Amino acid sequence: MFYIPILGAFLEATGMIMEKEVIRKKNMNYKNYTVYGFLAIVVAIIPFLFFFWKVTPEAFELKNLIVLFLVIISALFANLLIFYSLKREKLCEFEPIRLMQPLFTILLAFILSFFITSYANERNVYILGLALIASITLIWAHVKKHHLNFDKYIIAALLGSFLFGVELALSKIILPYYSSWSFYFIRCLIILIIAAIIFRPDLKKIDKKTHYFTWIVSFIWITYRIILYWGYEALGIIFTTMILILTPIFIFIFARIFLKEKPTKKQIISAVIILLCVVAAVYLKH
Repeated sequence: MFYIPILGAFLEATGMIMEKEVIRKKNMNYKNYTVYGFLAIVVAIIPFLFFFWKVTPEAFELKNLIVLFLVIISALFANLLIFYSLKREKLCEFEPIRLMQPLFTILLAFILSFFITSYANERNVYILGLALIASITLIWAHVKKHHLNFDKYIIAALLGSFLFGVELALSKIILPYYSSWSFYFIRCLIILIIAAIIFRPDLKKIDKKTHYFTWIVSFIWITYRIILYWGYEALGIIFTTMILILTPIFIFIFARIFLKEKPTKKQIISAVIILLCVVAAVYLKH
């Protein structure tokens, strides 16, 4: 079933490209997009809850509610920081910083494996090593000299990537008490309520094309997150995250096909190393 996260990587690449197209609109700042984007996700996921709703009594224990709170707060600030950065930075400049997220997630999951029993299967040092090689190779392939000049937007992207890593690593603790659908719905609903209260956005000026794109992106993110959460429980955080490192490879394939951009030698070398690491990890997993 390792091929399911590969579909997730494809969806993440597609969602990133479409999301950038939406956020760059003049009438769509990061505050408006945070509210409208999460509104679309919440509304789109409601019909599925009739079939996939699950919240067990253990979810309401104090320790699990605290973890849920940390997940939601991390996700809220991560999204705000990423949207803020995407509004100003080009995708090619933003991408190397965003690539830190898998590395943060992998390292946090490995560290937590020494303290929390539900993370015990994250202590496979061979898969960890392959995941670290793939992550570092990916960052190396995309970093150029001018990327070392960190402005406030790049710093926002870096902090956002770290907070996404925190959110994803912590999610595994409480995922068994929810279905993937109900967990993502609750997460997004609370973020929507908090963001709407704080920002009070004006969504009347959003044009029809932006509406359509936002709703398409919402379905992409729903499908991506369901795959992600399934992978965390069935395959483990580190293994799933490693497969999802294929996302930037899909991005540069799309860029080559649709934008006629030529990949650099570093990107080609990186793609080969990542593919070899993924193949090796799949072999070790089975």
